[in-house]
Amino acid sequence: MKRSDTDAQRLVATLRRHLKSQGITSARIARELSISEPTAKRWLAGKALTLDRLERLAQLCGHTLSDLARESERPSDGLAQELTLAQEQALLSDEFLALMFFTILSGSPPEETATDFLLPPRMVEAALIRLERLALIDRLPGGRVRARVDRTVIWRKAPMRALFEARMKVQFTTIDYSAPETVYASEMVKLSPKGIAALGELIEEFRRNVQAITRHDRDTAHLPGQWIATLAVMRTLDLSGLDRLRP
Repeated sequence: MKRSDTDAQRLVATLRRHLKSQGITSARIARELSISEPTAKRWLAGKALTLDRLERLAQLCGHTLSDLARESERPSDGLAQELTLAQEQALLSDEFLALMFFTILSGSPPEETATDFLLPPRMVEAALIRLERLALIDRLPGGRVRARVDRTVIWRKAPMRALFEARMKVQFTTIDYSAPETVYASEMVKLSPKGIAALGELIEEFRRNVQAITRHDRDTAHLPGQWIATLAVMRTLDLSGLDRLRP
């Protein structure tokens, strides 16, 4: 897909912001990609960039080219597009703090979360104070709370991956897939790198659609809700089990 000069400039600016926020210098880029430092500086200035080079730079800061393209196209609304490493580490270190933050991010008021999970008010208030100090939420008049992070934030840094591994992974590894209430879809396909990138974008689109359904459901549903966990994932197929099938 051919992008306009303005689109490309926004994408490169988004890439530079991510690299800078993670302390990735032109010298480090040169080392990691086995290029000269002057070449790295030219790439960062938007010169002689190809899609392959952009993808390599994006991978250095834990993103894909699709991530950067989506972020560069989003209008600025004052919400953070990613968490700082310190914010992610704080959530990783406190499971309850992470629970409160993610429920607020999903649109659930703290008092509703307290009721759903049978939480004492003092515990909830302590978490809200800490989340505000971490600049993750704003406290509003009337006891309302607003997340300071964009709902479509992409979780790619090590702390969030570790948090998922430690706390959320078990939600899916213990599923009884034969149970009638379990809804899932599975496909085994062969894809080129281009197809894999397209499938990754489809997974991100699924997440955005889940968020849209959630917002609409909160606005229109009349029946009580329940907390649901979803997961869309792809991986390289493990063929080690085929050994037993070979003659």
